[in-house]
Parts: sequence; structure tokens; C-alpha cells
Amino acid sequence: MSTFVPASRVSRIKVSPSTAAAARARELKAAGRDIADLTVGEPDFDTPTSVKAAAHAAIDRGETKYTAVNGTPALRKAIIGDFEKRLGMTYAENEICVGGGAKQILFLALMASVENGAEVIIPAPYWVSYPDMVIANDGTPVIVPCNEDTGFKLTAESLEAAITPKTLWVILNAPSNPTGASYSEDELKALGEVLLRHPHVMVLSDDIYDQVWFRDEPMKTLVAVVPALKDRVLLTNGVSKSYAMTGWRIGYGAGPAPLIAAINKLQSQMSSCPSSISQAAAADALSGDQTFVSESVAIYKQRRDFACKRLNAIPGLSCIVPDGAFYLYPSCAGVIGKKTPEGKIIENDLDFVLYLLDGVGVAALQGAAYGLSPYFRISFATSMEVIEDACDRIERAVNALI
Repeated sequence: MSTFVPASRVSRIKVSPSTAAAARARELKAAGRDIADLTVGEPDFDTPTSVKAAAHAAIDRGETKYTAVNGTPALRKAIIGDFEKRLGMTYAENEICVGGGAKQILFLALMASVENGAEVIIPAPYWVSYPDMVIANDGTPVIVPCNEDTGFKLTAESLEAAITPKTLWVILNAPSNPTGASYSEDELKALGEVLLRHPHVMVLSDDIYDQVWFRDEPMKTLVAVVPALKDRVLLTNGVSKSYAMTGWRIGYGAGPAPLIAAINKLQSQMSSCPSSISQAAAADALSGDQTFVSESVAIYKQRRDFACKRLNAIPGLSCIVPDGAFYLYPSCAGVIGKKTPEGKIIENDLDFVLYLLDGVGVAALQGAAYGLSPYFRISFATSMEVIEDACDRIERAVNALI
């Protein structure tokens, strides 16, 4: 028997709940269960044809070797051009890093900066990986609950109250996973005023869903609204969500050159560089025709509107309409305390999602995994057929509660 014992950094973090839930749904399907899977935050569309063609062309040109740690010149140019076109922000090449997904960029940024219990402010509901990324890098997550009455958003007052001399980062994710919430220009200015008073605090701005955007006015990001913070913000993004390229694993960041240099140094020892073929595809996605983005967002919006209307019509559930991303975060407060047909009391949101899975075959995620209960998260990055079926099942399950 092996005597291997994992390092403490492994033992103190947990497996991603969303990954575990998706794996459980796949297992049940493989076992013959009829599952309406609403767990996966992955576009159900295929990668655009032009992007795939760019990858094939790169292979044909022999672009199958190592690249620079911070990405190919073509990809860096495309990233810089995209930030300038969409956000009006100008970055130099030494302010750009490229990695195997935005998730890797976020992890490397924390690895490059966090130690000795440094504090990272994380608004809740949060993407499930944020706290564990901080813990894995010897930091202390400071969770700030952001309730439904604030639109699930961090306020200037709550940010001010959470900052201490040990605060190193605050993480802003908008549009958010799991709520789809985003910030207005005035809200970002208010947060910026607080941050300007605390020059030791940096900002991890996770904008991976910024193009999956449903409002008429443009999406706002902190660094564009408060340019004075530019040397303290790492703007992270990627091609996974907007261009249906999750498996291509390309993410990138833009920020202060010293931080970018540290991230690139770590990457040089970790993976040398991202896939050269994926980089060619990502460069085409960012610099090419953007029709795919607008057309897919229009479809997501139809799905959002349908699912919100259906869920809000179910007694005991309620759902805020999200500004962007492809998730809903409905409240299940109205069913807490009720009893299933089998006699089990629904005591919390985990009980509720397990009831949905076991009772009617709907796979969702409990709000506790995202730091705020009693809610549950569903993804509408799936077909309307699946969404309609899932809503029917959820309605049937709720109506069966006593």
C-alpha cells in the first residue's frame, strides 16, 4: 500500500463543487437515469467554423512548437486590440500574460502575490474556486455576504468595512457566476473611491463573461471606469465562454508589468506556454468576425427570459433576472421546511437540490457551494428543450412538497 500523504495545501482545499456535480450527472446518465443537467457552465454551441479553420491553418503552417511564455505575437496583438476596441483601455505587450484558461491566470496571480495569511476579499455569492485558490496559496479568504437586496453586489460600505492592513486583493467577477449580476458605472465609481483610499489593495477583475451581456448599455469594468486604478488591477478574460472554446484552454490577463512578469516567470516553470494551436484559434476569435458572439447572446437571452418566467411562476421559488452570463440563482427560501413525498424535511438548499436530482432527475448546484443560501444555481447554456423539460420537472417537484 502506498504511504503517500498529500501536501497540506492539497488537504486544505476541496474538489470544485461544480466539477463534482457535473461528474455526478454524467455518472447517473451513464447508469441509465434520465437527467436534465443544468450544472455545466459551458456553451452548448460548437466553436465557430472560422476559429476551427484558423487552428487547422496553423497546423498546416507547422506552428506546432513552443511559443513565448506570454503568448504568440499574433495573440498578444489580438488581446491588446480587443481591450482597446471594447474597453478603451491601452496595454503594452509587457502588460499581457496568456495561460491555459482564465482559471490558470487567476491562480498564478494569487501564487505570485499571496503568502503569510494575506487577506483576499471575496464577495458572496462567489465562483466556487476563489476561496480554495486563496487557501491553496497560503492566503485567507475574507467572505463578504452580498444579499439579494443589493442585487448580490459588493457595496462601497461593505468593501470599506472588510479592508484591513492585511488585505492584498479584492475579487470582482461581473457578470457574475453564479448570479449574472453586474455593476453600474456609479457603483464602480463608488467602489473605486474606496480603493483609492487604500493603495495597498489590488483588484482581480474576472471578466470572463463580459461579452455574454443582455442589457442595452455596454458592460462596465472597474479599470475602464476608474483609470487611476490601472496599475492595481489585473483584468482577466478568455475565449472559453464568449466563443464556445472551453476545451481550447486559453485565458489571458492585462495588468501592471511587475505582476505580469511574476506570472510569466511562474508559467515558465509550470507549463512553458499554452498550446500553440489554441493560441492561433484564440487570435482569430478575438480579431475576426464577431457575429457568433451576438447571435449566441441573443439565444442565451431567450433562454434566460423563458427560464426566469417559469421559475418565478412556481410558488416557493423566486429569481432575479441576471444582467449577463448564463446562470440563474433562484431563491428556494419558500420551500425550506416543507416535506418531500417520502417524508424528508427540506432543511436547506443542499436538501432541495438533492431532492430535485433524486426525485425528478434535475441536476443543479446548491447555493451553499457559492457562499450564500438558500439559493440554487442552474445553467441555461443548454438547449431550450432541456430547459423546458427541467422547468417542468422542477415545478412538479415543488408542487409535490407538503
